[in-house]
Amino acid sequence: MDSILARIESLGHTLPEVPVPVAAYVNCVRSGNLLFLSGGLPIDGDRKVIGKVPGDVSIEEAQEGARIIILNRLAVVKQEIGSLDKVKQIVALNGFVNSAPDFFGHPQVVNGASELLIEIFGEKGKHSRTALGAAALPLNVAVEINLIVEVE
Repeated sequence: MDSILARIESLGHTLPEVPVPVAAYVNCVRSGNLLFLSGGLPIDGDRKVIGKVPGDVSIEEAQEGARIIILNRLAVVKQEIGSLDKVKQIVALNGFVNSAPDFFGHPQVVNGASELLIEIFGEKGKHSRTALGAAALPLNVAVEINLIVEVE
């Protein structure tokens, strides 16, 4: 087993099945040593984080949704390159929060994703980031995240 996968499991997580795209796009495009991952949603089987933050979904629930997304995006990376040990750097993370107009805690929600990446990859998990609020997101999910990942 690769060491990053072992690290994920030691943190109490597992990678889900790679989600099937729900529209006219692919999960990932490789250009040179960069993987550009499409936006992932906080849906894993029956686990779904749906609704506006903070009215329908608490900040803590939205952070958990962000972690669900990171695990499903890492499943995509693993499918693309065979082993998460080939990740050189998480380059960029863009997070979108389905939020009320008067909510300004987008960075706090997206920290759920950022902190998990650092727990998993250490220094290689540190990334540039954008955290934005959105009036609505696909399927009314609470959060959507895309990544740019440098690989060997």
